[in-house]
Amino acid sequence: MRTPLCEAFGIEYPIFAFTPSEHVAAAVSRAGGLGVLGCVRFNDPAELETTLSWLDANTDGKPYGVDIVMPMKIPTEGTSIDLKAMIPEEHLTFVEQTLQKLGVPPLPEGEGREGVLGWLHSVARSHLDIALQHRPVLIANALGSPPKDVIDKCHEHGIQVAALAGAAKHALTHVANGVDIIVAQGYEAGGHTGEVASMVLTPDIVDAVGPGVPVLGAGGIGSGRQMAASLALGAQGVWTGSIWLGTEEYQNLTSNTGWTEAFTRATSSDTVRTRIYTGKPARLLKTKWTEAWAEQGAPDPLPMPLQNLLVADAHNRINASNNPDVISMPIGQIVGRMNEVRPVADVIADLVAEFEETVRRLDEISG
Repeated sequence: MRTPLCEAFGIEYPIFAFTPSEHVAAAVSRAGGLGVLGCVRFNDPAELETTLSWLDANTDGKPYGVDIVMPMKIPTEGTSIDLKAMIPEEHLTFVEQTLQKLGVPPLPEGEGREGVLGWLHSVARSHLDIALQHRPVLIANALGSPPKDVIDKCHEHGIQVAALAGAAKHALTHVANGVDIIVAQGYEAGGHTGEVASMVLTPDIVDAVGPGVPVLGAGGIGSGRQMAASLALGAQGVWTGSIWLGTEEYQNLTSNTGWTEAFTRATSSDTVRTRIYTGKPARLLKTKWTEAWAEQGAPDPLPMPLQNLLVADAHNRINASNNPDVISMPIGQIVGRMNEVRPVADVIADLVAEFEETVRRLDEISG
């Protein structure tokens, strides 16, 4: 199962695991993959500093990565107050009325927080500055190529840069900008995703960028068979995300029992691609919350980062309600295979074992 990326990063398996949980990231790295911590949830730079220090100390010296979100600036980006003034009253009213209709209670007085400011370009840059004071081996940007000065700064620190792409033309732009690794993220993926499925997208991107640029297959990967398929399409490894939401270590990040019930009962058909989460197309679990935004008369989602600021408090209230019928959860179509909560080490072991069995079976077929 070893590919050139294993040697490049000093990992045992070419399994890259995006997760907002430092506990999951550390467990993946300890198990032989590369845990990649998503930084978008960190509003407080001190909290990210503490978290990365924890990762440094709890990965047994093994490598890890960091994922930032560096979107295009929008006019008047500055404080959250400046941005909130740009949100139409119609949208605020719709969100509040929808929460009431769905029976989602307000948070207790004093609880909750403002929007996740990690969607702002300026905050993402602060995340990068903090990360460079630690020991990540990879910086990934969830929204394509980061600015050239960011790429150059990573390279000066000996850190490789990865960027997600949903089309071959985007991958070529990333390479021209100096990105080292392309994540070919297919339509099946959770979170931000394009419109081309992985079976078509991965070979398109592999052929476009050529053999000198490593490609990670992403979207709909949650088994060893799917890993083998991705490598057969030309990828040098896989970028996984949704499957780690169903691990015991992830429970350290959320105590939401409704979350667990929602994904364990879902099928692969129970997701929807929508702009209501961040303002850009993202795949979410289909619930009464997503259905409300699709009803006639609902307002159009706002552009990033205004949409996130609009729904941030609503998400806090939804999560606190523990109602699986309402939950707002970015997750991919692989959710249909996430039927139980398991330790990260068991997930890695099963991925590797099934991959090896798949390769043996294919060897037998080929004679």
